[in-house]
Amino acid sequence: MIFQYLIIGLLFLAAMFYVGRIFWRAFFVKAEGGCAKGCGACGTLDVDRLQRTIEKAAPARG
Repeated sequence: MIFQYLIIGLLFLAAMFYVGRIFWRAFFVKAEGGCAKGCGACGTLDVDRLQRTIEKAAPARG
């Protein structure tokens, strides 16, 4: 019986660690990416090149 409580306690602690880590990373970790997700994918975008592409395509449509 005590073994079952030990397993449940360990699972509960693991779940609390997982959820706590998600919250910690969401609020306190400063990522290099440009958005709040923190995955870093936004930092690889070349915004200037994207803007030039949009500006080139705009007169062609009009």
